[in-house]
Amino acid sequence: MKNTLLLIAFIFVSFTMHAQNTTSGVRVAYNISNLDFEPDATFDNTHRNGLAIGAFLDYAFSEKMSIMPELMYSAEGGKEKELRANYIQMPITLRFHFGKMSVGVGPQANLKIWSYEDGYRNFIFSAVGGAQYDISDNFFIDARFNYGFSNIYDDEVGVEAKNSTIQLGIGLKI
Repeated sequence: MKNTLLLIAFIFVSFTMHAQNTTSGVRVAYNISNLDFEPDATFDNTHRNGLAIGAFLDYAFSEKMSIMPELMYSAEGGKEKELRANYIQMPITLRFHFGKMSVGVGPQANLKIWSYEDGYRNFIFSAVGGAQYDISDNFFIDARFNYGFSNIYDDEVGVEAKNSTIQLGIGLKI
């Protein structure tokens, strides 16, 4: 797992070294996360409120389009202890800019760094989409939705569940 984190950090840093039109910064978000079970859960499946925090690089191709890789910590899953999992995430969004507003969509890789019990997959994929509003040159607010494509549980568990998370965030461009 340490090698995987090191590789992700190396890729993230390499974007910084080669980018000419790059904005970097930090972002903090409030997570409202839940698990979608197949078949439907036979128990109370309440959402989990959590925190997401991380750093980003926004590489501009033009005034209207950019790509933004991020490296984030995110607390997700359900409210019950048995349903909680925390991840290091790497979303890569293609962004379209309209003045102070921007929208983005892209894939997201999730590396599990903690779960209450064993039985969770270490690596899952998601999609992310959202909108951002620039309050000033340095501060912004955003809203995102992440939906998991991968089952978060190992095959041996016999249950299928996918994360879905709403994030309401603020950020600082450095």
